[in-house]
Amino acid sequence: MSMVDGPTPLPGAKASQAAEDREAAKSGPGTSADAPRGGMFKSFGARWNALPRQQQWAWLTIVVVLAYLLPVINPPLISTEPGNNFALACFDMARFALIAVGLNVVIGYAGLLDLGYVAFFAVGSYTAAMLTSPDSTFLKIPYLWTVPVAMAVAMFFGVVLGVPTLRLRGDYLAIVTLGFGEIVRLLATLIPAMNGQVGFQNVGHPPGLEADGTPIFSNANGTPWYWLVLTVLIIVLLLAGNLERSRVGRAWIAIREDEDAAEIMGVPTFKYKVWAFAIGAGVGGLSGALFAGQVGFVNNQKFDVVTSILFVAAVVLGGAGNKVGAVLGGALVSYIPLRFTAIAEYKYLIFGVALVLIMIFRSQGLLPARQRLLAYGRLAYNRVAASGKGGTPPSGGAPGTATSTEAGA
Repeated sequence: MSMVDGPTPLPGAKASQAAEDREAAKSGPGTSADAPRGGMFKSFGARWNALPRQQQWAWLTIVVVLAYLLPVINPPLISTEPGNNFALACFDMARFALIAVGLNVVIGYAGLLDLGYVAFFAVGSYTAAMLTSPDSTFLKIPYLWTVPVAMAVAMFFGVVLGVPTLRLRGDYLAIVTLGFGEIVRLLATLIPAMNGQVGFQNVGHPPGLEADGTPIFSNANGTPWYWLVLTVLIIVLLLAGNLERSRVGRAWIAIREDEDAAEIMGVPTFKYKVWAFAIGAGVGGLSGALFAGQVGFVNNQKFDVVTSILFVAAVVLGGAGNKVGAVLGGALVSYIPLRFTAIAEYKYLIFGVALVLIMIFRSQGLLPARQRLLAYGRLAYNRVAASGKGGTPPSGGAPGTATSTEAGA
């Protein structure tokens, strides 16, 4: 080796560098250091990430406004009428999206296969019903107060289920959670205070009256219910996004990728798995309380296994680990049977075939969660180095740095 040539990079370093280059290239033209920005084939995700923060919030504001106006506009191409009231269909889509976001915390972030998530949904519904319905012998409180109570009770049951079972993994955990969902449904049948199939009628709703004296949040008026659930959904999405970027979210992702490696590196895996179950259960209880208030009737026939499987299908269809994908998957699972009423009875067959096709052609869902830490970290280093050197990154540096050619100079 010549004294002027410098040290020769090891083969492993070259291979690592090449792998990072390929990883950055997968993000689409314009996202890697050796591709010009603004390419016509740049992916939507790359275009979105390239926008300034202010423009991103401006576009999101437009999307949110259109979402609120959806039942008012009632677009003919996507309307569910005359078969189903479109405002009520919008409420049902928002409800499923909220459920999918909660389940995404458990399945998508922490990687825990929960097939009995309908149990937490049922707990929230029964809590709201038993505290507001005249058919209940329990203490009556205003409906809005039942929402945080339902979340707290559901989180308690999430911890009760999680502490003894989260030592299990994979298929064993799935079977236990599936059994827990059935236990809750059977308890609703066996315990006299829960009224079995008779259930609870005239469940409470938020206050407010129209000019003619009818309640604003009536069972037949889906628009205010949709606006309420959509507002709650946006708040939950913001909280889920912050949680995903926090230390807790990083611990969940580490557990999902390799639990043994995460535990060896010092992550208290059991604690964070219980947290995932508790937070997911709280969102499930919240959605259950909102569902009970809108429907106005709760019994043990609304929380069966197939409903729980639909919740899981919504997360897998949209993309496990991506909160926006969960919203999309939940909305589609609810919308398709309401839009095409003639084939609604075949919805389980349709979603089964759709999931098989997605697993074949797009195994990570419609909007998969992308983890490109090495590629994005390298791009950030290149930009910092370029700004520090007057726009020209250092050439011939250590692995992970880019030459002036790679930076497009």
